[in-house]
Amino acid sequence: MTDHPNIAVFQRAMAAFAAGDMEALAEVFHPDVVWHNPGRSSLAGEYHGREAVFAAFQKEFQLSGGTYRPQLHDVLANDQHTVALLHVTASREGKELDMDYVIVFHIRDGRITEGWALWSDQKAYDEFWS
Repeated sequence: MTDHPNIAVFQRAMAAFAAGDMEALAEVFHPDVVWHNPGRSSLAGEYHGREAVFAAFQKEFQLSGGTYRPQLHDVLANDQHTVALLHVTASREGKELDMDYVIVFHIRDGRITEGWALWSDQKAYDEFWS
């Protein structure tokens, strides 16, 4: 059995994100992408458009002093959804983030059109960024 093509899209996005390669990341994010990040932290919100989404990603790196490190556990995909199971670590102002999370994607024509981040402990996630 071969992997669904949306897994390759996600893997390209993950590699570009980890490398900080915004040009490569732009190739897999639709210009009108919508990103949903729940909670009450300074990162919470619904971001519309690639520039707004990338600015939110950049803010994660800035606030964590570049220590934000996602690690992929697994990725599953079909024609409607791509689901990535991840773990992240980061440090900020004496606080540590060490948490599992999930991102659910919609991918169309080889580009991410929408994403939802779901944190295993939303309260702890919000406190880390506060």
